[in-house]
Amino acid sequence: MNSKPITIKQGDSLAQFLNHPVFEKIRNVAEDEGREAFVIGGFVRDVILGRPSKDVDIVTLGSGIAFAQNVARSINPKIKVSTFKNFGTAMFRYKSLEVEFVGARKESYNRNSRNPIVEEGTLSDDQNRRDFTINALAIKLSGKDFGKLVDPFGGICDLQNKIIKTPLAPDITFSDDPLRMMRAVRFATQLGFTIESETFEAIKRNATRLEIISKERITDELQKIMVTKQPSLGWNLLDESVLLTQILPELALLKGTEVINGYGHKDNFIHTLQVLDNVCSKSENVWLRWTALLHDIAKTNTKKFIPGIGWTFHGHEFVGSKMVPKLFVRLKLPLNEHMKYVEKLVLLHLRPIVLAEDVVTSSAIRRLLFDAGDDIDDLMMLCEADVTSKNDEKVRRYLHNLQQVKGKLIDVEEHDKLRNFQPPVSGEEIMKIFGISPCKCVGDIKNAIKDAILDGIIRNDYDEARAFMLKKGEELGLKAI
Repeated sequence: MNSKPITIKQGDSLAQFLNHPVFEKIRNVAEDEGREAFVIGGFVRDVILGRPSKDVDIVTLGSGIAFAQNVARSINPKIKVSTFKNFGTAMFRYKSLEVEFVGARKESYNRNSRNPIVEEGTLSDDQNRRDFTINALAIKLSGKDFGKLVDPFGGICDLQNKIIKTPLAPDITFSDDPLRMMRAVRFATQLGFTIESETFEAIKRNATRLEIISKERITDELQKIMVTKQPSLGWNLLDESVLLTQILPELALLKGTEVINGYGHKDNFIHTLQVLDNVCSKSENVWLRWTALLHDIAKTNTKKFIPGIGWTFHGHEFVGSKMVPKLFVRLKLPLNEHMKYVEKLVLLHLRPIVLAEDVVTSSAIRRLLFDAGDDIDDLMMLCEADVTSKNDEKVRRYLHNLQQVKGKLIDVEEHDKLRNFQPPVSGEEIMKIFGISPCKCVGDIKNAIKDAILDGIIRNDYDEARAFMLKKGEELGLKAI
């Protein structure tokens, strides 16, 4: 028997995955107890699609917790079973699989809460409460029908046709649990599926119901969209379904163009999603992807038409960087180094592009290295992704110039070692040499040393920095002791 994580390739027999020993144990215990058991949901879906899957959901008639404990005991008495009595579920890990058990149930909802009233039910009841037909597929693990596919809603057909569709009336499905609208978008993005038209229209009608869902659960779905191959598909669906205005209205406001006196500007929503996909083609760093999504978020706030010049968005990088912490708070994204990373790159995202338009000086390169630190490579990747003009010649020129900037960055970095730069002379040494306590002069001297190095007046070298410090101290009326 195969004890490795199950990965079934497209076209393989559906029964092949049942060779895993955990299913034999489930079958034996179910038959000993005279109960029915089924593997259901995402695991079945992914096996049919040929996608790797390690999360196994088992539904049984009766107590899921007791059944899990008995199955685990039959495998190895030392296996630890985690139980969640409030939800009637239990879970254990076995041979790279996470196997979760629950008793079949039916649910009813209060309109003002997504927390259902749960009662014992049948397999049919359990399948009725599933979000989509492709997630309602079940395979029997007990009795003479072991291995039989139970597909009451045509989920197999929807998998073949790449369709996301609710098993019951979509308005009921989404009103009961509005998070399912986010899941529809996420699955469509992950799998490259289309949301069935009636289901999609129901999302539009119920979009405001998303307000009863916690921000953490919404953002969890957003993060799953952001790590897909092409997240723009998800963000476009969020926009078309009206969900985007509930989640990130600032992004929705970037949509559209405006023309005055023959001057127009690009659609900044389309541009943003293109930049996002450009970044995704080169990096799996989800925070760089968030940076791409938010890099122009303040263009609506800074948009201005100047006669004879056209449209400007002056300062959008600065205003946008200030918006980042507020957006992270609202979306319940982590308020740690990841937020600071996004904030910094949004602030700096125009700097290399501006350098690429002009003569690149060593001083400007040093200051860019100083400000970007270890994130300079990600910043340059973002800048290259930000070049989205329809003018091929303009794109070619910008990318060529950015390559020159990158070459200069490498040369300056090798010569001056400025990445994550710290002045060679510390504040403590300045106070000791001049016999002074902490004061403004200490900061002035440190800044002067930093500027001298960045401007190329002195090298990033202790002896040169110390000599400059002594000279600067004299100018400020200080004497070395």
